[in-house]
Amino acid sequence: MYGCFMAGYCLVPLNARLTGPELEYHLSDSGAVALVTDEEGAAIFEGRDLSGAVLLVAGTDGYERLASGAERLPVANVDRDDPAWLFYTSGTTGRPKGAILTHGNLDFVTASWLADLTPMTEDDVVLHAAPLSHGAGFHALAAVARGAHQVILPAGSFDPVAVLSLIQRAGVTNTWMVPTQIVMLTDAVEKGSCDGHLPTLDRVVYGGAPFAPAELRRALEVFGPVFVQLFGQGETPMTATVLPPSDHAAALAGERQERLGSAGYARPGMDVRILGPDGSELPSGEVGEVCVRGPAVMSGYWERPDATAEALRNGWLHTGDLGRMDAFGYLYLLDRAKDMIITGGSNVYAVEVEAALASHPAVHDAAVVGVPDRTWGELVVAVVVTDAPSTDLEAELAAHCATELAGYKRPRRWVFVESLPRNAYGKVLKRQLREELSS
Repeated sequence: MYGCFMAGYCLVPLNARLTGPELEYHLSDSGAVALVTDEEGAAIFEGRDLSGAVLLVAGTDGYERLASGAERLPVANVDRDDPAWLFYTSGTTGRPKGAILTHGNLDFVTASWLADLTPMTEDDVVLHAAPLSHGAGFHALAAVARGAHQVILPAGSFDPVAVLSLIQRAGVTNTWMVPTQIVMLTDAVEKGSCDGHLPTLDRVVYGGAPFAPAELRRALEVFGPVFVQLFGQGETPMTATVLPPSDHAAALAGERQERLGSAGYARPGMDVRILGPDGSELPSGEVGEVCVRGPAVMSGYWERPDATAEALRNGWLHTGDLGRMDAFGYLYLLDRAKDMIITGGSNVYAVEVEAALASHPAVHDAAVVGVPDRTWGELVVAVVVTDAPSTDLEAELAAHCATELAGYKRPRRWVFVESLPRNAYGKVLKRQLREELSS
């Protein structure tokens, strides 16, 4: 990574969990000239189209010559506007697009991370428990900038007991996780599988997916107010809003508890606003598109001028997320615009229904989608992961939702599954769910 930055190359980090066809797509779309991997990664590419890229495998002669410095390259005189990182979107609603992140973007994101997410020194110990090709990669930039110790989990499944033991053993002071991982850690402690006493742990940054307030409160009760939330798409990498530890601590103490359902307020140096279809700013409380501007925003999408023009309009990044802002400037995310359900002419935001479901003890995971219906336009369908699916549980969940949600928001159909389909970054593939439920 740093060799590419210093040589003036543009890096395309790839998640090791991507499949062969997905990796082929990224190579072809980016036009990469070289692919760096290990023997296990090289096996995935055997017999596949590398689109002309040279394969460099760790342990082989070509790679070792490069790594040893025998073919040292001069440090490039890069500009702040030069591309540094091609960040591919997760592609939950279509083919992934490469967001062009410049050296200037990465400089600002790194400084911002250190300012309000995880202030660090060389004495800190950072745990990377998520793919370095995504949010953890920006955490790594901040850690390197401060010369902090870094611990990287082996690739593979996330074992909460092993992770908690590692945090204790290594004296981890901060980490970045997605909500699913935090829920798994909380479950492990509550079940008595391990000790939740983590005296060195000061900050746990989370983001990347919705975190049901009930689950977040449970984590706070187990681990204390060590959490800090970030919101920001790959197009403005992890840098739009922040919900600091102080807000988590206040909610835990019974003050402003509704803020656990928010994404916090705008990060220093960034503007976040709710805009209407005509581009005008909407009053507090009104629902519109979340738009962001500032030095963290990408320069555009790789070789997609139309998509760039659609996303970057009038100086604003149009995120495609729907949300509202309260009178104090706190952002409440509701849904992706493409995921909003319109039933009987009323708008239903899946995140609200999912939060209501998550507060029921029998629900381990849930996703809510809309499927076509000739009468209502779309029906609200709840896909639920539980240990004991039954008609009795369906009636119990329906009754539970009746106390939490307006009538038009309640699920009209229930589907019980063993797990939800997710992509390599852990995001639920709602498009796949809609297609399966509509067939």
